[in-house]
Amino acid sequence: MNRLPELSTLKRPHDITAWLRALADVAIASVHPDTLLPARLPEPPSGRTVVIGAGKAAAAMAAALEKAWSANYPDADLEGLVVTRYGHGAQCEMIDVLEAAHPMPDNMGEVAATRMLAAVTDLGQSDLVIALISGGGSALMTLPAAGLTLAQKQSVNKALLRCGAPIREINTVRRHLSAIKGGRLAAAAHPAQVVTYLISDVPGDDPTLIASGPTLPDDSTPQDALEILQRYNIEIDQSLRAHLQREGSAPHPEDPAFARDTPVMLAKASDALEAARSAAVAAGIKVRVLGDNLEGEARTLGAEHGRLALAAQRDSREPLLILSGGETSVTVTGNGRGGRNVEYLLGLFSTLAGSEGIYGLAVDTDGIDGSEDNAGALFAPGDWTRMQTQGLDPAAYLANNDAYSFFAELENLIITGPTRTNVNDFRAILILPTAK
Repeated sequence: MNRLPELSTLKRPHDITAWLRALADVAIASVHPDTLLPARLPEPPSGRTVVIGAGKAAAAMAAALEKAWSANYPDADLEGLVVTRYGHGAQCEMIDVLEAAHPMPDNMGEVAATRMLAAVTDLGQSDLVIALISGGGSALMTLPAAGLTLAQKQSVNKALLRCGAPIREINTVRRHLSAIKGGRLAAAAHPAQVVTYLISDVPGDDPTLIASGPTLPDDSTPQDALEILQRYNIEIDQSLRAHLQREGSAPHPEDPAFARDTPVMLAKASDALEAARSAAVAAGIKVRVLGDNLEGEARTLGAEHGRLALAAQRDSREPLLILSGGETSVTVTGNGRGGRNVEYLLGLFSTLAGSEGIYGLAVDTDGIDGSEDNAGALFAPGDWTRMQTQGLDPAAYLANNDAYSFFAELENLIITGPTRTNVNDFRAILILPTAK
């Protein structure tokens, strides 16, 4: 890890925002598959080793696995395939890498899921399945349950993404409309052993929620899915409703198909926060971590954190860094460009109203905030004056869910490209004391 400079040596606002930006890089690097997977390889089986996987980190996980596997077990073959988001691929020699759409599934996600299911069918007791699962896999690995269509799943997915539902509820619905999620992929691989490597993007790090748990048992029911759809007033057609009313539950934890299976958590949001905390402490800064599992409406959480930052500044005579992670939601009512991190940041920025000495940053660790080209954005106290000079109205941008455009006008977007990992949101508020 590159050591960050002492904060006390930085005098210009530009240098301080660059320091925050470097802190985010430290957090993201700490949860990349290259540094995590090689030391945790399973033993090769006497039979075949089949790799399957889905998620924004799946291709990087596959590349790291291939490299470490070849170095440690040069006589053991690998085969299989993973699917990742368009543009998030990596070069592999033994494992096929497919790309599909996210967050709205497309036919390539259906092709990938169909191939994965076929790859694990007819395996035996002596075979091993290595599953590489990370956030985003639920949309990328889309195989409608019997009698349903991809168009139906796309329609429900779109409604869920727009209604502000938390990811655990979205994935509950997805599992019960799928032929592969909710442990069904592992059940198809039985009696082979399944070892699942996970990079968590869900608050609370429940393994069954990551990518809707294709290789892990599920204790939710179709009735749970129906209740979620009803709670958010999401209309579904009669065939989809009939499916949920007649569908049996997904495989349960007691199912013998899971007796030999092992989940391995490689990385989670708390790991990224701890890496950032350690780097900041080494740079001489007091740190407060609010948690790695914060949820709620993005702009509302941003406003809450703004009030928290103002109160902390009044009470402190030394620099303070406030960190948090998790996954907020955005209820879409406008037609602007945005994502939950920039919407959070605009809520924070609006509440601070240019308060002296407070800086903010929010990024999605996968490098893509929503469906735009940015990871997130940042701001310095002087940006409030720049905003006024440019005639920008933050309330109007929030009303139109157009936080991306707001920070683009200020030239404050953070654009990293795909990071090929994903532990969800990383947020940092740096509070410098003001003259009392």
